[in-house]
Amino acid sequence: MAERPARTVRELGEFPLIDRISRGIAYRTGGVVAGIGDDTAALRVTPGNLLLATCDVQVERVHFLVETTTPELLGRKALAVNLSDVAAMAGIPRYALVSLGLPPETPVSFVDGLYAGLRAEAEEFGTDVVGGNVSGSPPEIFVDITLLGEVEPDRVLYRRGARIGDRLVVTGHPGDSAGGLALLLDPTIPCPPEVAEPLKLAHRLPIPRVAAGRAVGATGLAHAMIDLSDGLAGDLGHVAEASGVGAVLWADRIPLSPELRELARILGRDPLEFALHGGEDYELLVAVVPGGEGRVIEAVERQGGVSAAVVGEIVPAERGLSVVHPDGHVTTLRPVGYRHF
Repeated sequence: MAERPARTVRELGEFPLIDRISRGIAYRTGGVVAGIGDDTAALRVTPGNLLLATCDVQVERVHFLVETTTPELLGRKALAVNLSDVAAMAGIPRYALVSLGLPPETPVSFVDGLYAGLRAEAEEFGTDVVGGNVSGSPPEIFVDITLLGEVEPDRVLYRRGARIGDRLVVTGHPGDSAGGLALLLDPTIPCPPEVAEPLKLAHRLPIPRVAAGRAVGATGLAHAMIDLSDGLAGDLGHVAEASGVGAVLWADRIPLSPELRELARILGRDPLEFALHGGEDYELLVAVVPGGEGRVIEAVERQGGVSAAVVGEIVPAERGLSVVHPDGHVTTLRPVGYRHF
């Protein structure tokens, strides 16, 4: 009688699980001298470039619910949020290390799906998964990824550097992810599928704007850049604080999607609030030299494959952060996004 295949990671065991994960990993970039199987990975980097390093964690019941996503989508998102950090520096992602915390009763099929998503995201963005760690973690799952990238010293962009008069350019449609999260958390919201599904996908599978970030860096016309993980208000606040400036947003210029506007109508809410304070959009916010915004938008749309719009400007620090509404009245912008503590 054939032995029943292991159904959980407890039944499979630590080292067979590592072997199972490793068998699906392939190195495609040519920069891996030694990968999984040694005490560390040995990696090539381009001489003269800056090395970029970032890490981000997805924790069950903090960042995701297993009831509202799939293992494949979770794997993709876990890497995507790190790829977005590299995009915000105008960099190229290269190598990822993945640490998993798994409750003993986690199905092996869950880990298979998670790594299928990780591999798919890594392949799409030219990144090699070169190592990591596996640990027991009762009672919640966590996926912790460290990503290494690189960027030319004359192209790198930081949060600091925004200057008075700079125009603020944003990619994509801020707020869609927060709208999707609202729908995932409350399936009773009476929202038609053609509205709900794109918003849910924006939350579950964000698109890291790596090509757009590279395009911005190549123009030489940007002074600062950040990705929108904490909401437009919160991340603009980070740029303003790091740069010692203030900022004004023009509410009628913020590119809210038709789907988000319709969801907000159904809920009786202001769609702008989703964009300002929602988070997890992973779009790019760029401070651009005055007069250069047209060329930056053209480069982002042509090379990055995503729309972009001018949404505000940098002003002196004493003016703080504010929003100009369509009727002309001005409100103070609270730089508040998601907070863990």
